[in-house]
Amino acid sequence: MIIPRTGIGVDVHAFAPDDAPRPLWLGGLLWEGERGLAGHSDADAVAHAAANALFSAAGVGDLGTHFGTDRPEYAGASGLTLLAETARIVREAGFQIGNVAVQLVCQRPKFGPRRAEAERALTEAAGAPVGVTASTTDHLGFTGRREGIAAIATALVYSSAP
Repeated sequence: MIIPRTGIGVDVHAFAPDDAPRPLWLGGLLWEGERGLAGHSDADAVAHAAANALFSAAGVGDLGTHFGTDRPEYAGASGLTLLAETARIVREAGFQIGNVAVQLVCQRPKFGPRRAEAERALTEAAGAPVGVTASTTDHLGFTGRREGIAAIATALVYSSAP
């Protein structure tokens, strides 16, 4: 009997300071005109949470283990690139990916109009279905004050072994 494994991933990034602006990458998409996030890579909280959930489900570390700030080759890396590499690592560890679900928490940008586009990009990178839902915090907490963005994800994997 194949028993699936689940994992949880969280990623949080502060907005980049005004004196060091960056583009906003979220859900694998560039959000023109929106304030970007600070981080070692592109700071795509959605893609990063999805990757962390996959690593958690497979029991093979986390983002820091594989793509940490001590790895200069990942400076500025695309979240989609990291998610694709994560999926490769998870499969190499003997797992198939069932799906990933991500909950984005932010006041901006308004995610709904680009949800399908982001899901397509993330699904292609992961090689498995990735769904994204979004919520505000009604202006409560750091996301409500627009200090940063958070994302929480779950992933389902199962052993490739017969």
